[in-house]
Amino acid sequence: MRSFFLTLFLLVALAVLALGGAGLWWVHQPLKLPTPSVDLSVEPGTTPRGIAQAVADAGADVQPQLLHWWFRISGQDRQMRAGSYELERGVTPKLLLNILVRGEEATRSVVLVEGWNIRQVRAALAKAEQLKPESAGMTEDALMAALGKPGLHPEGRFFPDTYTYSKGSTDIALLQRAMRAMDKKLEAAWAARAADLPLKSADEVLILASIVEKETGKANDRAEIAAVFTNRLRVGMPLQTDPTVIYGMGAAFDGNLRKRDLQTDTPWNTYTRGGLPPTPIAMPGKAALLAAVQPAQSKSLYFVSRGDGTSQFSSSLDDHNRAVNRYQRGGSSSPQPKATQ
Repeated sequence: MRSFFLTLFLLVALAVLALGGAGLWWVHQPLKLPTPSVDLSVEPGTTPRGIAQAVADAGADVQPQLLHWWFRISGQDRQMRAGSYELERGVTPKLLLNILVRGEEATRSVVLVEGWNIRQVRAALAKAEQLKPESAGMTEDALMAALGKPGLHPEGRFFPDTYTYSKGSTDIALLQRAMRAMDKKLEAAWAARAADLPLKSADEVLILASIVEKETGKANDRAEIAAVFTNRLRVGMPLQTDPTVIYGMGAAFDGNLRKRDLQTDTPWNTYTRGGLPPTPIAMPGKAALLAAVQPAQSKSLYFVSRGDGTSQFSSSLDDHNRAVNRYQRGGSSSPQPKATQ
């Protein structure tokens, strides 16, 4: 009898070891997927059994009961997180559990570029992969109301950066992040402003920074360009900057700025109106914000492009006209006495 029970014990032990070995082998085997990748959505509150079923429903060739068994014996079945995941070929039950426990959601990214206007921002978000277009069809006023800033003009209010997001996120959520980022950057810039800055508020910093962003060809010139505009504001000279005119023209701008455009009044035409325009004209980056609050110590009132991305700065109109004649007119004809060209 003792021999019988010993044999039975050994058989059971061998069976357990065999099952354990098979289980250990299985958790390291890739799950069969119908496509190179499948999307897995785990809603908040989903049970481990429900997650196992969701994996099978997503297209993985696996027995949900077996997967649930693995989740349980791992001791991590209650640590799995809700989210949107992307399972790629080669994923094993062990790797799948790690992904779910760490919450490694599938992400995408979109780049918002310095100098873009709100139309370009919205166009980029509309094309962003797996980003829900909640703002599609909204007016700019409705968009800002949805973002919790009713009555605020959207131009320049979003910080240019690379934003990652989970598949299924909304463009409204991403814009909220970009808006909070700009608020923080602007607050920091305003706190670091020079003592004699001729700007009355952080909003004026944002407006000036947007102009500096659009006028800067080379980074080394940014603080000097900001100095030109702050010097002009100090003495009451019009800013006379082409990007503001172009912005005010909107869709009417065909890529060629003409003399009549400079003479056609709009709220953003800094040739026909003094001071800053009523809103930013683009998204400024961190460097432009810093230049706006800490411009170079300079007496320059004019600058002109040298044609290589850099600018020639002048403190007098005569010097500026000579620079325009040299860099823009090849030394012939009489230049027009404009502030920036």
